[in-house]
Amino acid sequence: MKLYIVPTPIGNLEDITLRAINVLKSVDVVLAEDTRTSGNLLRHLDISKPMQSYHIHNEHQTITRLLERMLKGETMALVSDAGTPAISDPGFLLVRECIKYKIPVECLPGPTAFVPALVNSGLPCDRFTFEGFLPHKKGRQTRLKELAEEERTMIFYESPHRLVKSLQQFAEYFGAERQACVSRELTKLYEENVRGTLEEIITYFAEKTIKGEIVIVIAGKE
Repeated sequence: MKLYIVPTPIGNLEDITLRAINVLKSVDVVLAEDTRTSGNLLRHLDISKPMQSYHIHNEHQTITRLLERMLKGETMALVSDAGTPAISDPGFLLVRECIKYKIPVECLPGPTAFVPALVNSGLPCDRFTFEGFLPHKKGRQTRLKELAEEERTMIFYESPHRLVKSLQQFAEYFGAERQACVSRELTKLYEENVRGTLEEIITYFAEKTIKGEIVIVIAGKE
């Protein structure tokens, strides 16, 4: 009876840990955000395990059944498509309920996109705030106004098609001269880290076709 939280590579498959491989080999079932994506990883690792879909659209409906199975003795590993589960991905609710019902939870260390993005941004790493995805509509302006006074380095996730618009909003609320870094396709073949003022980064991406996972790191207010 146990739930393992198992981080998976954000791009380069060599970033899986030996411990993660051993855990995935040992559990009764793998809970996957997308069984096709995680199935490809398991095949690459030569691991054959039953898989069950666990994602943001079904987690409320499936938690009770999963808890019942673990209470009867099953061990499970929760994985997301990439990175550490529960960080801008499903996982928090399941961990909370396992703790509530005294089911042991063990989270393995491993890949998550915002840490390498923060470190290689060249911006202060000693104190920072991880904001994940900002609200798309309701509450977005309020949050931006609040963050305009934030003195710590700020980290955001963003989708490629919203990148330029978000950078323009950051420039509007934080100032166009605020230092920032946009990291794209981390650990993958075409990894890119673009550093400079928000204005310079907007100019760089304005005419480009943008693909891949995006992490934005922005200096805090001086």
